[in-house]
Amino acid sequence: MRIYRVVNVAGESGKIDPMHQFQIEQLAPFNIGGYDVSFTNSSLFMMIVLGALWLFMWGGMKRDLVPGRWQMAVEGVTGFVNNMVTSSVGPEGKKYVPLVFSLFMFILMANFMGMMPIGIVPGVHPFTVTSHLTVTAVLAVLSFGTVLVVGFWRHGLHFFSLFVPHGTPWWLLWLIPLIELFSFLIRPFSLALRLFVAMTAGHVLMKVLAGFVINGLNAQAAWVPLVVSIPSFILMIGITLLELLVCAIQAYVFALLTSLYINDAVNLH
Repeated sequence: MRIYRVVNVAGESGKIDPMHQFQIEQLAPFNIGGYDVSFTNSSLFMMIVLGALWLFMWGGMKRDLVPGRWQMAVEGVTGFVNNMVTSSVGPEGKKYVPLVFSLFMFILMANFMGMMPIGIVPGVHPFTVTSHLTVTAVLAVLSFGTVLVVGFWRHGLHFFSLFVPHGTPWWLLWLIPLIELFSFLIRPFSLALRLFVAMTAGHVLMKVLAGFVINGLNAQAAWVPLVVSIPSFILMIGITLLELLVCAIQAYVFALLTSLYINDAVNLH
């Protein structure tokens, strides 16, 4: 649980702020040409996520004759992503497995890191980097940019035929391409917003429930903890388990949609 963060915030400001957990904090101020490029808690946790991902992959690449649990875990995740991409794109999808795997694992570990109940670094609260639109937008642009590059590289200007589905009646050629183009251009926004909203909403709900627990325990009336704190704590356990599931589902959805978008670029229709 993350109740300790509520206690810290309440003790500092006198009230519980559910949005405090998303605040960017400077750890090492730095300025280049008048631009603030300080090292922040978001930067720190992105580096921690990359380090954890490297450690996970390094420990599972021993290629022992009898694979251990660690190696089996790495092979299982790799095989899962490989099957997802090849089933979506086809045999040519294998060349895009590293990209989709990197996106999937980064989002998955970033989501789980933000759910940790205690801080990894002393004095720095756990931070969910995927709860910021700037991070999810960069991941979405990376996915969408890959689709554009692959599409124009393979098909040239014929890539625009993607916006004219097969069997489109001639009298709808003025409308269907516009709808398809709008649907295509909205993809990076939907990718970024879906991940951002899911992580933000879940963490805010957990913080609010934690506030009910703390405020109920601090209440003077003896009946308040029984009516408020205990039910809120039980509900918080369930929400925490649900949020862990959402963390995995959001990483899977992002990777799956990226695979489907790459399929459009490779195979068009």
